[in-house]
Amino acid sequence: MVRRSRAGAVLVAMLLAAGAAALEVRSPEETVRTYLQALKDGRFEDAYGVISKAMKQGKDREVWAKEQKAGMGMADVKIFEFHVHPGKVEGDKAYVPNVLVSQDRFVNQLGLTEHELYTLEREEGAWKVDRQVILEPPEIPKWFPAESKGAAAGGPADSH
Repeated sequence: MVRRSRAGAVLVAMLLAAGAAALEVRSPEETVRTYLQALKDGRFEDAYGVISKAMKQGKDREVWAKEQKAGMGMADVKIFEFHVHPGKVEGDKAYVPNVLVSQDRFVNQLGLTEHELYTLEREEGAWKVDRQVILEPPEIPKWFPAESKGAAAGGPADSH
C-alpha cells in the first residue's frame, strides 16, 4: 500500500510539472508575435486568445473573429512582414515596439513601413494585447533607438 501512494504521488507530481510547462507564460514580445502572425495568416480565432478583455469588448471568440475578418477583408489589409523589438515591462503593463510592413485600401495604400507600439496588460497571469498605436515620427527614437542613429546593425529583431 505504501508503494501505491508513493507511485501515486510521483504520478501527481509529474502531471503537475507537465501542466505547469504547458501553462508557461509567453513573454510580451512572443504575445505580440503570436497576435500578428495570427492576423497575417487570417487566424482570427487564434488572435482572440492573446487579446485583453477590453479588446474583446464583451464579444465571444466567434463574433470577434467574424468582425475582424470582415473588417480586414473590407479594408483589403495585407500584412507582409513584421519585426518585433524588445519591449519594456512596467508592473502589469508592457510596451512592445514593432515595425510593420503592410498595406490596406484606406490608410496605407502605398504599403509604407509603420512603427507601432503595442500595450499589453497582464490578465490572470498572462500577457494580453490591449491596444496598438502607430507612432508619430518624434516618438520613434524612444522605441527604436538604433534606427534613429541610422545603425540597424545586425538587421531586424524579428522577421515574419
